[in-house]
Amino acid sequence: MAEMVGKHDAGKFGRVKKPNLSMAQIINISMGFLGIQMAFGLQNGNASRILGNFGADVHELSWFWLVAPITGLIVQPIIGHMGDNTWSPLGRRKPYFLIGAILCAIGLVLLPNAASATQMMAANVLLLAVIFLAMMDASINIAMEPFRALVGDMLPKHQGTLGFSVQTILIGIGAVIGSYLPDWLTKLGISNVAKEGFVADNVIYAFYCGAGILLLTIIYTIVTTKEYSPKEFAEFEGQSEIVEQPSKLSDIFSDFAKIPTLMKKLGIVQFFSWFALFTMWVFTTSALATHHFGLSPEDTHSVEFNKAGDLTGKLFGMYNLWAIPFAFLLTPIAKWIGKKQTHALALFCGGLGLISMYFIKDTSLLWISMIGLGFAWASILAMPYAMLIDAIPQRKMGVFMGIFNFFIVIPQIINGVFGGPIVKGAFGNYAIGYVVVGGICMLLGAVLTMIFIKSDDANPQEIEEEIQQVHF
Repeated sequence: MAEMVGKHDAGKFGRVKKPNLSMAQIINISMGFLGIQMAFGLQNGNASRILGNFGADVHELSWFWLVAPITGLIVQPIIGHMGDNTWSPLGRRKPYFLIGAILCAIGLVLLPNAASATQMMAANVLLLAVIFLAMMDASINIAMEPFRALVGDMLPKHQGTLGFSVQTILIGIGAVIGSYLPDWLTKLGISNVAKEGFVADNVIYAFYCGAGILLLTIIYTIVTTKEYSPKEFAEFEGQSEIVEQPSKLSDIFSDFAKIPTLMKKLGIVQFFSWFALFTMWVFTTSALATHHFGLSPEDTHSVEFNKAGDLTGKLFGMYNLWAIPFAFLLTPIAKWIGKKQTHALALFCGGLGLISMYFIKDTSLLWISMIGLGFAWASILAMPYAMLIDAIPQRKMGVFMGIFNFFIVIPQIINGVFGGPIVKGAFGNYAIGYVVVGGICMLLGAVLTMIFIKSDDANPQEIEEEIQQVHF
């Protein structure tokens, strides 16, 4: 395993400072996220298409997508809490994202093959697909949360923005590969047309590739990264020896009651940001099929509908591709105008990007919309976490990162419940209008960032004292 470089210098009050990490070490820490996001990109770009192939109506799609945020709501805080309070020969976080990766790889293989499995099991294909989707989502969440916490564990706080920016770059690369892969396979001669009730071969083989790359990148991070030991974490907290503290899952609720002020304010911003993202992920395929390709909402099997599905994957790949250069720029922009101003600017650009999809009728020009969304996506994946680690005590990094996920999944759950009926009742199943609503929500997120976030909201000592009062 790779060793951490640098000396553990003594800081104030007898604490030992974390050493700075090299760029190579930061990349090693987050390499597994490339594979996770490739799986996520395959799911985002193809889940609605797959469910449509299996017979789901457009107004039902958001209900099926509820599986992802619900599993995140349950899984991430639990995994974060367990990671904070356990240690194994493999490390603190690594066992969890290894288990998550293996299960997710299995889900990637099973989901597009739900129709074939249905024939063998005499089950309902949509029900089986949702079960496989739930398995995949739960596994992604098991793997994803420890990577967020690992950056907070391993990096000194002044390297936080850099660490999450590097993570965003790798996320972008993985998502680009995942989003474009079905189209690339089509160009290699693999069919992108599915017979009724089945999934096209290009999507199936793309999911197979995603499973393999996910496992390889996770193993790479495990081999190249050595986590700090409990003794070293004790030194970072200013303790001369390891202090064993009783821990139980119910502690999550008391921790939730003591979340930092900054997390609450960022949570409001996250609500509008992720409401918009969920809208885009669920309804873009249908929006393109009806608004740009002129299809009826009931058409979910034709060649043109599958072309709309391929275009959705390419567009999602484009915004992830644009996110990569913007991720490089986040650190210098944040130093220039501030973290909250950077995030507000990015959300404003993302909102304009979503709204512009209504007005740009030429599909060859929709890449313009993806520029703003790429800036927003880069910032959403980095800046809230870079701001948040300034307010989180080290020994609660995992559980608070998991609790912060509440503010990501709750808006998705609300959108999942009401989004389909709104598209049906307010827009007659023509989803482009609801995509515009998503853009407006992202603009609101930008405004609220400027209004709510203050520089004095990050006070880790205050939250540390509150936690001490709760647990001791």
